Amino acid sequence: MSNKPFINKISDFIAEKQLLHKDGKYIVTLSGGADSVTLLYVLKYLGYDIEAAHCNFNLRGNESKRDEKFCTDLCKSEGIKLHLVHFDTKEYAALHKISIEMAARNLRYAYFEQLRKDIGADGICVAHHRDDSVETLLLNLIRGTGLHGLKGISAVNGRIIRPLLCVSRAEIECFLKTAGKTYVTDSTNLINDVVRNKIRLDIIPMLKDINPSVCDNIFKTTQIVDDALNIIDRHIDKAYGEMAHNDGKGLRIDIEKLKAQISPEYTLYSILKEYGYTPAQTEQIYAATAASSSGRKFFSKTHRLLIDRNDIIIEKHDETEKKVMAMPETGTYIYNRHVKLRIESVKRTPDFMIIPASNHIYADASKLKFPLTLRNAAPGDRFCPFGMKGSKLVSNYLTDRKKSLFDKERQLVVEDASGKIVWLVNERADNRFRIADNTGDMIVIGIV
Repeated sequence: MSNKPFINKISDFIAEKQLLHKDGKYIVTLSGGADSVTLLYVLKYLGYDIEAAHCNFNLRGNESKRDEKFCTDLCKSEGIKLHLVHFDTKEYAALHKISIEMAARNLRYAYFEQLRKDIGADGICVAHHRDDSVETLLLNLIRGTGLHGLKGISAVNGRIIRPLLCVSRAEIECFLKTAGKTYVTDSTNLINDVVRNKIRLDIIPMLKDINPSVCDNIFKTTQIVDDALNIIDRHIDKAYGEMAHNDGKGLRIDIEKLKAQISPEYTLYSILKEYGYTPAQTEQIYAATAASSSGRKFFSKTHRLLIDRNDIIIEKHDETEKKVMAMPETGTYIYNRHVKLRIESVKRTPDFMIIPASNHIYADASKLKFPLTLRNAAPGDRFCPFGMKGSKLVSNYLTDRKKSLFDKERQLVVEDASGKIVWLVNERADNRFRIADNTGDMIVIGIV
């Protein structure tokens, strides 16, 4: 095979980025196009242990059949094992209510990963090249992006490996022509009906009219940005450890420590994007911290966020069913998968001593009327905290206990048939049901 400089360029890139190992096994994703065909030839020439995988999405009629036959013939002639899979992409897209493009992406990457596990491969090699990275950067700029969108395509993303990122499409085509190798062309890539195609077919040629080296320059910029992001990400990881912690319910971010960062809003976004928050939402959230807007809530698709005095609290959406459960007698009651309550009747003995604990209470049976009810605390609820005279709003009690709004929404209470709160669950008993010197029968209520 001729064109050694081209192959050496890829070999050097693989070594520099430590992408592949000579004793490893890799899948080459083979569409039949120029890029994937080049990847197959080069990796085989360099001596890597490879198997190919081709996905037929059944979207282009005879073209799809042509591509599959080409890949089958190519792998047979090169002595490379080929894995074939067929997808009903349109049905999948309709079922999941996503675009055809997204459906094809989801299907192929899920298949590649499963195949990798099945054959014990170390990685999945895809044929993205330098121009694809440039297109991705421009696409991200058009759609709006953070800094990570300016680094284009990464050479490694988990098990996905991109050995051709160091070469351009023109270099690939020159290699194939010089080597006398054929490939197939996806006709949909030649029509500027989607944004990426418009960038490839219209915008990049216009930029090349201004500067023929534009793609080289943009790609070099992506590499600089990538290096800079490594420094920034290390700083943010350190800041994360200093100002955030998980309290078992969710993430808490210390607002004052956040504001002490060099770029607090960007630091916040770097954390919040992992929870589904957008740059625009992050801007609003940070503004709310500056305005000391305690109590404000913000929602992503998966999480909810609360500005709570000195902290930002992030939790998954509360999927716990909120309900009212009647408990007509003693026994064990399952409220939800997190809460199981036991009610027992106990005789008081002369040597009886109450052992204080937050997960259960003792109540005077003569003062308590069944049925009992377990429910979430409601606005306006009052109780008489054990050991105190007079009543207090449950909300105010929880505020004094430094409970967040999320904690208040989760708080459960047990009340008796007269509507009196017997127990602020896992917090405090009501003084009206306390054990007195003349108490005989007792009711023990606890979380189990």
